[in-house]
Amino acid sequence: MLATFLPLFIAVAIIGYLMAKPYWREYKRDQLRSLPFKKQWRKIIQQRMPYFRQMPTDLQLQLKQHIQVFIAEKTFIGCNGVKITDEIKITIAAQACLLLLNRKTDYYPKLKTILVYPSAFIKEQSQLNPDGTRYTKRVALSGESWDFGKIVLSWQDSVHGAELPNDGHNVVIHEFAHQLDQENGKANGAPILGKGQSYQCWSKIFSQQFEMLKRQAASGTPSIFDYYGATEPAEFFAVVSEVFFEKSTQFSQEHPELYRQLTNYYKVDPIHW
Repeated sequence: MLATFLPLFIAVAIIGYLMAKPYWREYKRDQLRSLPFKKQWRKIIQQRMPYFRQMPTDLQLQLKQHIQVFIAEKTFIGCNGVKITDEIKITIAAQACLLLLNRKTDYYPKLKTILVYPSAFIKEQSQLNPDGTRYTKRVALSGESWDFGKIVLSWQDSVHGAELPNDGHNVVIHEFAHQLDQENGKANGAPILGKGQSYQCWSKIFSQQFEMLKRQAASGTPSIFDYYGATEPAEFFAVVSEVFFEKSTQFSQEHPELYRQLTNYYKVDPIHW
C-alpha cells in the first residue's frame, strides 16, 4: 500500500512546493523591505550617489527597500584582489535598483552572481574578418551582462558612473538594462513591457531612433547617445537607458517620443528628481 501511494504523495508534495514557492519568496521579501535601513548604508548612498538626495522621498524609500532585497538575494564575488564590502554592494545595488522603481519587480530573476573587478577587465573576443575568417582579440571591458545568471563589473567604473550622474555614462545602469532585456530570452532591445505598452509602438520608435544613431555614428554627427548604441538594438536599449537616468532633460527635448517610451517602461520621470 505504501509503495502505491508514495509516488503520489511525492508528486503532490512537489506540486505544493512549487505553488507555494512564489508566495514564500514574496513573504521573505516583504520581511526584508520592512527592516530598518542601516545608517551606514544610507551614508554610502549619500556619498556615492549625489542625486539620491534629489529624488522624491517616496522613491528614496522604495530604493532603500529594493536594496535590502537585492543584497539578500544576490551573491557578490570579488575578483583580482577585490574584497567585497558593504560599500561595494550598496553602491552597485543602489544603481541597479533605480531601474526597478514604481513597478512590480522580480529583482532580476535570472541574476545570481555579480563579479567585481578592481578596474576594467580583459576578455578575449572572437572577431570576424571581411574575408570570413575569425580571429581572437583582447579587449578591455568595464562591464558585461550574461544571460545565465552573472554580471561582471569594474568597481572603478561603477564608482565613476555613480559620482558623475550627469555625463550620460553609467556602466551599472547599462549592464542591468541588459538584464531586464534578457528576462524574456536573448537581449534584443525589447524587454518585457508593462500593462498598456505596445510592442508595435516600442519597435517602431526604437527602430527609427536606432537607425538615426547608426547614421550619426557613420557620419560622425554628434549625438546625446554613445555611438556604441549603434552596434545592435540590445546595446541601443542599454545606452539610452543610461542617458534616460542621467541626461533626462536634454533627452526629452531632443528625442521626446523615445523618452516617453522609457518613462512608460521605467515608470519614473527623472526630470522631476
